[in-house]
Amino acid sequence: MAHKPTIYKVELQLVDMNRDIYTSCKLTLALHPSETQERMMIRLMAFGVNFHDDLQFSRGLSATDEPDVWECSLDGQVNHWIEVGQATPERIRKAVSRSPKVSLYAFGREVDIWWNRAQEAFKGLPRVAVWQFNAEQSLKLPDLLERTVSITMTITDNEIYLNKDEQQLALGFTRLL
Repeated sequence: MAHKPTIYKVELQLVDMNRDIYTSCKLTLALHPSETQERMMIRLMAFGVNFHDDLQFSRGLSATDEPDVWECSLDGQVNHWIEVGQATPERIRKAVSRSPKVSLYAFGREVDIWWNRAQEAFKGLPRVAVWQFNAEQSLKLPDLLERTVSITMTITDNEIYLNKDEQQLALGFTRLL
């Protein structure tokens, strides 16, 4: 019997100083059985950094033909395709053919190795932005997680500041491409 995803309810207070966005979102995140809590939290970070009223989580790892997060128009067109992890250039090439804007958020200790091998292939792709989250800081993201949680996310420049009750965490991210 297949394992079912674990459901998390997140009330996100978003303050994006870069784009003058101040909003509150009630989100439901499904942690796929093969997904780590760190990866799920990176999906939440990508959601916050790219917030738009039409942004939503896709079916995730269960749907190989969908990104982790996407912005779709009312007519079903994908306006922004957002991937999390160390995607292959082939996967991102397919995303470019389906969306006018593609973003990839890499994380983990092996990002430098992956990027050294893949960067030339990514440089040839139009409309693609590749970002890297700080590996040491992202490992601490699951510390903020509860099945029902309220988190304040403040984004300024290339830093995300997260607050949950008395817990605080800073997460840096840099643009690779």
